[in-house]
Amino acid sequence: MKLLIAFSLVIVLISFQEKMSCFYISVPDSPGYNQDGDFLIGGFFSLRVTGREDRTEFCFNETMNMTYGSYFNLPKHYQHILAMVFAVETINKDPNILFNMSLGFYLFDVDFIVMKAMESCMVLISGERPPIPNYSCRPEKTNKPVAVIGGYSKAITAQISQVLSLYNVPQISYAPFDQSLASRVQLQSPYQFPVHTAALYQGIIQLMLYFTWVWVGLVVPDDMRGELYITELTEDMTKHGLCIAFAVRSPIFPCRNTVNLIILEEELGSLDVVLVYGDSYDFFWIVLYIPFLPFNGNVLITNSDWYTTFPYFHNQVYEYFGGVLLFSDHMDEILGFKEFLRNLQPRKYPQNIFIQDMWSIVFECPHLYLHKVRELSQCEPNGSLSTRPLHVWDMNTSPMSYKVHAAVYAIAQALHVELSVRVEGDSFDKGVLRAPLPWKLHPFLQNGQFVRLSNEENIVNKEGSATKLDIFNYQSLQSGTEGHVKVGEFVFEPHRVQHLSLNEELIRWGEYHNMSALHVCSQTCPLGFSKIPDDWRPLCCYDCAPCPDGEFANETDMDQCIKCPEDQYPNEQRNQCLPKITAFLSHEDTLGAVLGSMAISFAAFSAMILGLFIHYRDTPIVRANNRNLSYLLLVSLKLCFFCSLMFIGEPRRVTCLLRQMIFGVVFSVALSAVLAKTFIVVVAFKVIKPGSTLQMRMATQISNAIVCCGSIIQVCICAVWLGTYPPFPDVDMHSEFGQIILWYNEGSTLAFYCVLGYLGFLASLSLFIAFLVRSLPDSFNEAKTITFSMLVFCSVWISFVFTYLRSKAKTMVAVEIVSILASSAGLLSFIFLPKCYVILLRSGGYSRKKFFKSVSP
Repeated sequence: MKLLIAFSLVIVLISFQEKMSCFYISVPDSPGYNQDGDFLIGGFFSLRVTGREDRTEFCFNETMNMTYGSYFNLPKHYQHILAMVFAVETINKDPNILFNMSLGFYLFDVDFIVMKAMESCMVLISGERPPIPNYSCRPEKTNKPVAVIGGYSKAITAQISQVLSLYNVPQISYAPFDQSLASRVQLQSPYQFPVHTAALYQGIIQLMLYFTWVWVGLVVPDDMRGELYITELTEDMTKHGLCIAFAVRSPIFPCRNTVNLIILEEELGSLDVVLVYGDSYDFFWIVLYIPFLPFNGNVLITNSDWYTTFPYFHNQVYEYFGGVLLFSDHMDEILGFKEFLRNLQPRKYPQNIFIQDMWSIVFECPHLYLHKVRELSQCEPNGSLSTRPLHVWDMNTSPMSYKVHAAVYAIAQALHVELSVRVEGDSFDKGVLRAPLPWKLHPFLQNGQFVRLSNEENIVNKEGSATKLDIFNYQSLQSGTEGHVKVGEFVFEPHRVQHLSLNEELIRWGEYHNMSALHVCSQTCPLGFSKIPDDWRPLCCYDCAPCPDGEFANETDMDQCIKCPEDQYPNEQRNQCLPKITAFLSHEDTLGAVLGSMAISFAAFSAMILGLFIHYRDTPIVRANNRNLSYLLLVSLKLCFFCSLMFIGEPRRVTCLLRQMIFGVVFSVALSAVLAKTFIVVVAFKVIKPGSTLQMRMATQISNAIVCCGSIIQVCICAVWLGTYPPFPDVDMHSEFGQIILWYNEGSTLAFYCVLGYLGFLASLSLFIAFLVRSLPDSFNEAKTITFSMLVFCSVWISFVFTYLRSKAKTMVAVEIVSILASSAGLLSFIFLPKCYVILLRSGGYSRKKFFKSVSP
């Protein structure tokens, strides 16, 4: 078994040979601070950023402007170590947890350097410096590591996990959750604290919707976490109509003029909001490049306080940013931890080199080494961390410190359960105590609050569990220092309504923040326009198109226009609907008034001719061709003119039923009278010929029968029309823009054209007969006048049919009225005006005797 472990360790060391070549071989191992105990816990922390990691691994032949051995201290990271020290002290004071036994620790500062982490891990396992692989220099019975906490970055966590897994030592990572740790080839993956990404996504989305920030940039780490964040957040944002303008993946130490930096420089100027997802070490380069990036009042939304981790750059938050909103998991304060920090003094921990370093950094006082022991000079003897500004020290418990504290207690609880088994079995004897084998703690840790990934598992929020996120705003306090002020919270419950509460009055924006600015990739669509999406661009990128006819948009950036109600129409700007005007051919309209006047005038003219014919009823010209038919024709024409008035005015049910019926019957009477008069012309010449057996009285009776039969047939057609599908008043909402047209719906179109067809039949028959007898003597012959009148009549109504089919609304009514007036006026003019001329001007030149003399042989 030992041979197998040794062989595996050699393979691991060989696999890191290329990685180690990126650093100087002479890098010393990490100094540590240890405290003896019955059970030993290892801790790997990163307290500074050194310049040793800028090898060709990142920049090939180019390096950043950082000299060898230069570093940036991260004083706030010392709180992670203090959280572990505080947790161990608290546990050791409680005799019930470890049954009067104690916890010890061995703490290392690995400076974000993987090689130092690997070497420190071997030191922890072997207990010797320099380390001896697969050999323990510690006593057999005590002081052996039972678990490890760390490290802060994903790279360190992954590499030391490969060594610890060979010895089956549990590892609890307080680094940001990383699903990719499960995909590495190792015996066991580290334990991680679960992450509530769904809650964070929804909280960010609800915040952006609250402020109507729809076009944002995204900066993420250049690793698996960043890829998952881009994919999942983009999907959720798209569902809510939000868009990502750009996504920059951030390497730890990028070279100048890299693609990521160029994209960030080009896009920042066009955005108001930038989402930054990651931790301090992920965005170390952003802090370095802030003076060179075009930040101009951009609002930052982030999940960590990376912007205050580096004390040298804290003033840049107000100088370059328009405000910072921080989402953080809601955590209860660690009981007694703030008091522990307030009363912390270096003299209480003279061997703790980390506290000595922290004190010299936080209080900005020099230090010197005396006999290899650091001594502080010119420092406040009774200084308190609570007096330091936020950019140097934060008295509030950070999320990482909270995880470290929770991890120590989880290990202690696992040890408690393991020791309880011994106590119950009466095998507990401190004199012959051996530390429990590390792998015996795995079952207890797996039942705790941690997550251990396998390739088949996915991490999600627990169903039904509520997650609470606090929202902080970084701002300048009245005391002259900076601080995080809680301005709201977000409560997330799966499959329920999410709750965002925000006190906007507490938020303090940066100096250059512009509340009215809202940069998007497309201009806001004004009122009367709707968005036209572009399949080749993100959802927030679109074109604007005016609303089509009958639709309006009363808000900006509408996805689609809204149809106006049928009784309304959009105004010229198409941003609201106006009530439509009711329109019909009324007597007040110019066209209605003209047509009505013409109808009345023609009717009066018909009446005058009728009176003239009655006055000269004994003259030959009136008596010829049956004066009763002339009277009937004049009366029917007069009624034809009057019936056109029924088409003018607001459509009502009674007038709708009667107008076409009266028009059809009256016109059939008029055309039947014309047909009868044509018949009389033929009969008149047949009667006067010698040997004719046809008497005039019989001809009169036949003509009367023609009038009656012709009219009765039309009456029957109209009766069938009324009985099946009669006309009715109707409304036309769409023919005329902005108008509601009241019109007469003919009901049965077939019946309507049957009425017209029958009238056409009568007119055609009269025309045919009159044309045949046109060559008879013309003293009293009406054949020619009837022929012309029928030609006019047929021409008018043939034109009417084609015009009527192409007309709508009021035009249809006007066309029919004009046709009625024109056809009636044609009959009146061609049949009766010549007779009026004879009666009034040449009545003395004609006599019945002359007439018969002219036609005798």
